[in-house]
Amino acid sequence: MSVLLVGISHRSAPVSVLERVAVADTDRPKLIDKLQGSAHISESMIVSTCNRVEIYAVVDAFHGALADVGELLADHSGLELNDLTKHAYVRYSEAAAEHLFAVASGLDSMVIGEQQILGQIRTAYAVSDSQKAAGRALHELAQQALRVGKRVHTETGIDRAGASVVSVALDRAAAVLGAPEHGGSGLTGRTAVVVGAGSMGGLSVAHLTRNGIGRVVVANRTRERAEHLADTVRAAGVDAATVELSDLATAVAEADVMVACTGAVGAVVTLADAHIALASRNSAQRPLVICDLGLPRDVEPAVAGLPGVTLLDIATMKSDPGAGAAAADADAAREIVAGELATYLAGQRLAEVTPTVTALRQRAAEVVESELLRLESRLPGLDDPQRDEVARTVRRVVDKLLHAPTVRVKQLATTPGGDAYAAALRELFELAPGRAEAVATPMEMRAVVLADDIASAGGDAAGTWWKGMQA
Repeated sequence: MSVLLVGISHRSAPVSVLERVAVADTDRPKLIDKLQGSAHISESMIVSTCNRVEIYAVVDAFHGALADVGELLADHSGLELNDLTKHAYVRYSEAAAEHLFAVASGLDSMVIGEQQILGQIRTAYAVSDSQKAAGRALHELAQQALRVGKRVHTETGIDRAGASVVSVALDRAAAVLGAPEHGGSGLTGRTAVVVGAGSMGGLSVAHLTRNGIGRVVVANRTRERAEHLADTVRAAGVDAATVELSDLATAVAEADVMVACTGAVGAVVTLADAHIALASRNSAQRPLVICDLGLPRDVEPAVAGLPGVTLLDIATMKSDPGAGAAAADADAAREIVAGELATYLAGQRLAEVTPTVTALRQRAAEVVESELLRLESRLPGLDDPQRDEVARTVRRVVDKLLHAPTVRVKQLATTPGGDAYAAALRELFELAPGRAEAVATPMEMRAVVLADDIASAGGDAAGTWWKGMQA
């Protein structure tokens, strides 16, 4: 069994494709159920954020599992498989683990070093675990990824550029608004509307209150969650209120900045809504900054063409200079990821060879017992002390003979290619380890080589290969 990763992110696809592939919280359980229905997949987890969708699956057949995951994403997004795979990337086995560790560390984020991804990976695992779709392999992989991410953020300064896309967007909004006459940041004393009371909404509120916002209005589909977020704002000493989504245009008419982060399917703020809000503003010259952090988009793109409106969305954030961490911090984070990956893989290889060692010792024990029974039939006159001494002597001889090779094969198993030594033991002693996942089949070995070629060639090569597979 090995881990297969199929993903689409801001690095491989435009926002229009990411919107189609985006997995809402309500959709994730259904998609996991479908993945678990595959004959080739035993465990599955879906990491879904504002700029990536990644499916991690523990598989027994690379080709079959890849086809099943591709079909699932195509059905979910409504995209043709050939169009979808132009933007997909595929990682397998060690490459899949390395990628998840880099993602957890914030190295693959739109805003390098952002920490929100740790919570998103934790949520992804929790959902899979609740559906009994996360077994030993994904548990160890996800938990190790979370530990790696925490270590990177603790030991490096990679997150100094900002906590998330939210901070970059609102910092840019502050720059557009400009500092008020009485001083402070561009957000000081302003009015903000936050649409969405989820994790992104909470981050937005935290950033706004830290930067001196004067008033926050929260709009959300569920009024109770909106009130809870508003209470958080009030606890920080800032005026807060809630409105229904139907009254959003009225609230925006009085605002300087709006943050939309609902994750809803379809636009929450339409061009008509924006027209109504602008028509009701007390000053036609008063700028309005809209930060659309939803995926799919929460705001219709045409709103960007309205006078006095600045629309900042996920696509805009890609080119923002604040989205990168210092090169030295990023290099330090990569070193940590590389070291942790080596330790993780060594542990995985050791775990895979353990059943072989156990089977070898079991085989030796069976041979010893068989020979002692044969000795009993040939020398029935042995008394109990003599019989026990012979048994101890035979067992000591066998243990001493096995000690060096079993210790050495465990040591070698932690090195790249070390599984070949365990395979040699299985072949020489005709062993059948109790756990099937301890044995790497020829198909899996061929898939590793193929997947490595795909990963090194890039997403386009993955798409081309995938098309060929489907032909």
